[in-house]
Amino acid sequence: MGAIRVHEFMSLDGVIDAPTWTFDYGFDPRMGEDLGALTARCRGILLGRSTYEMFEPAWSTRTVEDDPGAPFFNDTTKYVVSATLTTATWRNSKIIGPYDPDAIRTLKDEVDGDLYVSGSGKLVRAMLADSLVDELHLFVYPLTRGSGPRPFPKDAAPSKLSLANCQSYENSVVYLAYRPA
Repeated sequence: MGAIRVHEFMSLDGVIDAPTWTFDYGFDPRMGEDLGALTARCRGILLGRSTYEMFEPAWSTRTVEDDPGAPFFNDTTKYVVSATLTTATWRNSKIIGPYDPDAIRTLKDEVDGDLYVSGSGKLVRAMLADSLVDELHLFVYPLTRGSGPRPFPKDAAPSKLSLANCQSYENSVVYLAYRPA
């Protein structure tokens, strides 16, 4: 059985919306190394519909020359959680239907390796509420956004996590990795 490894770019006040606000900070090469280590054991990518629809045009035409992460995103099977999407246009993509925690548990058992999740806020919130997330990898940027989606809604049940890893980068971003306590 694999693990679900969630990756989010997050503002200091917890906002995880489309991270165009990260561009001002650049991308420290060590961040790429840490993301590479995070995805190395992953044999599937689990995405919500909105993130899939944002990633497909952004990643599907990239090559390794454009971005070292392109082969992972293009060659790895993508499992799309959606109640409305009926056709997958990005190669190696499968639509698994609306969110169902039992279907996600089955997928964890069936995939020979871990599942990587990036963005997909609605999906991540549901999986956190159902205790399906095995690792939460946060790249925290030194700015506040005020309002926006967060991984833990105001009415989320209290939970405890344990720190698995932390790094700081030259661009002032901090990487925090947590597991359920």
